[in-house]
Amino acid sequence: MAKAQHEIIYGLHAVDAALRNNRETVLQLWVQQGRKDDRIRRLVDIANSAGISTEAMATEKLTMKCDGQRHQGVVARIRAGARRQLALEDLLERESLLLLILDEVQDPHNIGACLRSANAVAADAVIVSKNRSPGLTSVVSKVASGAAEDTPYIQVSNLARALDKLRDADVHIVGTSGDSDLSLYDCHVSPRMAVVMGSEGKGMRRLTREACNQLISIPMLGTVESLNVSVASGVTLFELRRRMLAGG
Repeated sequence: MAKAQHEIIYGLHAVDAALRNNRETVLQLWVQQGRKDDRIRRLVDIANSAGISTEAMATEKLTMKCDGQRHQGVVARIRAGARRQLALEDLLERESLLLLILDEVQDPHNIGACLRSANAVAADAVIVSKNRSPGLTSVVSKVASGAAEDTPYIQVSNLARALDKLRDADVHIVGTSGDSDLSLYDCHVSPRMAVVMGSEGKGMRRLTREACNQLISIPMLGTVESLNVSVASGVTLFELRRRMLAGG
């Protein structure tokens, strides 16, 4: 089967990020016919200045371009594999490091929301298992609101081996677990950190838990017992980033 030569992205934030950060990868821009608001006009102006073909299209046809998803009036075609690429080994050269690792998180909406949180805290990458989490689909990109075009999304063949490699490179790995007695607010923090989040239903796998330097929990003060994985990711990443900036 021939490999796809292009990908579709949609939504104001995702398309805007692609045009701002990687406009050379954008092949075509379609906008909703009759839309003349400032945000759409600005995207069209950027595309025109870069020599990117633009076309106004009826809402129904635009919706078909993105398989019926909500597109906010803008869809773009980009080169396949054109998103920011980075290998795990490239990260290990950095003195300061903050990574989000997702263990079998499979819902593309959760992946997109996790990417958005990671981008907001300037995390260096989101790392997933190639066979146990989705790739950067158009749904992931839309939910990520531009983060998928800016924050590296690294798919590894074996997550346990990737964690071993990080630990061997002096990256401090903390895994989140509701049954841990160690609070997020009391855990050890270093200049090179990785946060592991488990899947929506099962949490972290045994081998993943064993690869962590520490297991931590987020104190729950209300009646709910746990947080959605993307919310938990945001809470944990922002607290660790705050403490990293403060020197621990």
